[in-house]
Amino acid sequence: MRTQLAKDLGLEFPIFAFTHCRDVAAAVSKAGGLGVLGVAGHSTKDLERELAWIEKEVGDKPYGVDLLLPTKFVAGDGDALDAKIPAEHRRFVDELLAEHGVPPLPDGERVSGGLQVGYDGQREVIEMLFEHPISLIASALGPPPAWMIEQGRARGVKVAALAGTVEHARRHVEAGVDIVVAQGYEAGGHTGEISTMVLVPEVVDAVAPVPVLAAGGIANGRQVTASLALGAQGVWTGSVWLTTEEAETHPVVKEKFLRATSRDTLRSRSKTGKPARMLRSAWTDAWEDPANPEPLPMPLQPRLVREAEARIARTAHKSPGAQQLISYFVGQVVGSLNEVSSVRSVVESLVAEYADTMERLDAWAAGDE
Repeated sequence: MRTQLAKDLGLEFPIFAFTHCRDVAAAVSKAGGLGVLGVAGHSTKDLERELAWIEKEVGDKPYGVDLLLPTKFVAGDGDALDAKIPAEHRRFVDELLAEHGVPPLPDGERVSGGLQVGYDGQREVIEMLFEHPISLIASALGPPPAWMIEQGRARGVKVAALAGTVEHARRHVEAGVDIVVAQGYEAGGHTGEISTMVLVPEVVDAVAPVPVLAAGGIANGRQVTASLALGAQGVWTGSVWLTTEEAETHPVVKEKFLRATSRDTLRSRSKTGKPARMLRSAWTDAWEDPANPEPLPMPLQPRLVREAEARIARTAHKSPGAQQLISYFVGQVVGSLNEVSSVRSVVESLVAEYADTMERLDAWAAGDE
């Protein structure tokens, strides 16, 4: 299972785990894979603390980070962006929360900050990340800038980029990335319209010899085996970690995931302004209704809904209306996430089932079964 990419990164297993939870990232790295912390929305000060904690936990084991670097977004910052949010959209969100009985935040409690997008807006964060002993830095939603790739090469950090089409993958390679993550339609979060089974071999053939990771619909060892058979040098996983013991997933959302089927997700622009797969809820249903306003482009939509999401999360444990609204990013593989277990147990299960599957395939190839 130790592909060349795994060897290059010093991994026991070519299992890459994207997560917004530092505990999960550290646990995956300690178990032999590579934890990748999603840093979108964090301030530089917060990230310094998170990375220092991970480094203390993992010791000399590798870990990585992931950023949102879209090429298409509404430019501006702070008040200038907020001024572009239509009153109609603000009214719709207020009415939706009122309809579901979601109370306002307590006096004095405010939601600050907002999603930073664009190369310039995140340069300070990126430069700070390179000051830490990261082994990988990944760009979601667009090719990384030349100066980021140059920094990676100078510091021995692998630079990866996520792709939902062959065209995106080629663009990333032309920019100079070290790794392409081919993310299929099934995946949670921002994803395209081509399935993993189709996309991965297309990308592998298009960008060879640049290594490719398979993403989307991977939560067991059979799916890991299939990914490697398609030509990938490893797997980029996300949803499978959301129901682990270490995950910071909201308890109400975690329970929803455990009960959900593979049909209970959809691609929605209701959280970030770009199509992202998440669990269907009263929130997504409202935004899908053609009678209501359409989601705004990034980063206006996340600025519009950030306080609403905080209000929903704060009361979902006791408010039926908030329970109906609350949702989170997750892939179609959520239908297989039926129990809570530790990160190490998940890694061990992936590896054991991979070994069993390979043994069975070898026996079939030899005609022994």
